[in-house]
Amino acid sequence: MTQSGKSRAFFDMRDPDRRKKLIRVIFLSIVDVLLACFVQIFSLALRYEFQFQLMAASEHMDNLLAFLPVYLIMVLLFFRLAGLYSSLWEFAGLEEAIRIIAASALVSIVQFCVMLVLKRRIPRSFPFLNAVFLSLAIGIVRYSYRIARSMLRQPQGLRRARTMLVGAGAAASVALKDLSEADTSRNRVVCIIDDDPLKQGQRMRGVPVVGGRKDIPAMVRRYQVEQIILAIPSATASQLRELTSICQDTGCETKILPSITQIASGRLDIRAIRKVQIEDLLGRDSVSVNLEEIASYVEGKVVLVTGGGGSIGSELCRQLAAHHPSRLLIFDISENGAYAIQQELAHTHPALRVEVLIGSIRDAARLDSVFDTYRPQIVYHAAAHKHVPLMEENPREAVKNNVFGTRNLCEAADRFGAEIFVQISTDKAVNPTNVMGATKRICEMLVQSFSRRSDTKFVCVRFGNVLGSSGSVIPLFRRQIEQGGPVTVTHKDIIRYFMTIPEAVSLVLQAGAYASDGEIFVLDMGEPVRIDDLARNMIRLSGYEPDVDMEVRYVGLRPGEKLFEELLLDEEGIRSTANQLIHIGKPLEIDEDGFRSQLAALEVLCHQPDGDVRPLLREIVPTYQPENGGVVPAGVH
Repeated sequence: MTQSGKSRAFFDMRDPDRRKKLIRVIFLSIVDVLLACFVQIFSLALRYEFQFQLMAASEHMDNLLAFLPVYLIMVLLFFRLAGLYSSLWEFAGLEEAIRIIAASALVSIVQFCVMLVLKRRIPRSFPFLNAVFLSLAIGIVRYSYRIARSMLRQPQGLRRARTMLVGAGAAASVALKDLSEADTSRNRVVCIIDDDPLKQGQRMRGVPVVGGRKDIPAMVRRYQVEQIILAIPSATASQLRELTSICQDTGCETKILPSITQIASGRLDIRAIRKVQIEDLLGRDSVSVNLEEIASYVEGKVVLVTGGGGSIGSELCRQLAAHHPSRLLIFDISENGAYAIQQELAHTHPALRVEVLIGSIRDAARLDSVFDTYRPQIVYHAAAHKHVPLMEENPREAVKNNVFGTRNLCEAADRFGAEIFVQISTDKAVNPTNVMGATKRICEMLVQSFSRRSDTKFVCVRFGNVLGSSGSVIPLFRRQIEQGGPVTVTHKDIIRYFMTIPEAVSLVLQAGAYASDGEIFVLDMGEPVRIDDLARNMIRLSGYEPDVDMEVRYVGLRPGEKLFEELLLDEEGIRSTANQLIHIGKPLEIDEDGFRSQLAALEVLCHQPDGDVRPLLREIVPTYQPENGGVVPAGVH
């Protein structure tokens, strides 16, 4: 569009939006002209100490009146250049105030200089007085406009909950601004809590900082607080647990500002404020990884992720994509998960070459075809049957997939010259009491066996439960709470280790950089969590009281389940790495010939319709102690 075309479009009164904009600019311009005239007279009157007769008879008054048309044109011009007619004044802040002051000062200085050149005398104090009062007048009108617009746009009859903010830092300031100004806000912040003694007794945007965390119960009562918002995005999980416990005891609904990244733009959408979730309390301090070490072995390489559509596999794909592999191969038997991560990566990393390959690790010919076509240099093996009770009922399928699928993959990686092979293992492989754990222990033994006779670096990474993975306890508890209970816990004393999926995957990638010779890398899982406490905390976070509003029912251990998981065999020992969260278990000696013979027998047995694999699993994995003594349950196939 040409410049003349743009001008015609702007003044096209048939466009209702442009018509409103033009009316708004004209209205503000008229107000500014009237204010500028008033300020000129008021500033001069102040200089003459409001002796109006003396002022009217003075040379200064004549000079100002003679120069007034030029002055008003300057006001409109400089205000327009400063953007005072294009700002959204209902959202005005410090930047707009600075523009008002700068434009007013510039108008006064230029006026004084021009009048000096034209030899039209005015008092030397006049430019200063004019700049100050013009800034005040324009600022009052503009910010009154903002307040009026906010009041008019506020839905009538909208009740705002009396709210306490915990935290008086940058995040709290942005949240407070948004909660105060947003049309849809249902919160009225009445007090702020912060542990910093220097902030206590002060005010933030007019709201008092009334004490530290120990004062929360008393301040809730004093200010009749209905809702508490935790506005400390940098808080650790332990700090959040303590704060949440204090807030829950008050009976107030507790919400959280989840991440500092959401306020990076300087403005926070109040929809980002959400209820505290159990993942916030179970997470740990930030996991630190050496990005340079990861990039050095991933960048420019062809990387294969088996089970790439699953919980762990898809997160592996996300984090690998950030390290610029030359090609990422997503291998999975389920097309739904693989398709979802493919579409996500197409949006987040459009330049990355991603191949989705549908197939099963049981199919050796399919694996050979993939390796022959793409020649992957790094393999992350996350494909597995992992559901403990289901694998107790389907032990032969667990063996076929976990054991012999892994063997197929190891053979392909060895035959086609992959550089690094990383097996994702589990704490259930340590002294297993279930079929799934026993098969994963055999996978570890396979990896260590191949490492002794292959140029490929074969390693395992062993860790416990990950938060939010498919089939984990947290989604189960969440569904049970949504359905009104009961929440079922297998045993009052059962404990588990938890780690977020991104944490676990980042450490898996770091462990790959340490790969050398059949190591089993053990991830530091932090402190164990009692599942009973987990269930009760989730109930409280949902606004209910355990055993009062919602039953916690103990249903007994499931087949193959034990009270606690271990991360190391007694004989493995441990040594540290450069990353304090990654440890190395010493490779165990394996009778290679005997191991191969046992695997051959197991392969035959798992394809027999009535074959019982448990006794042979106990022979291969001496630490495997199934609760039922190795007898296959009725109906198991």
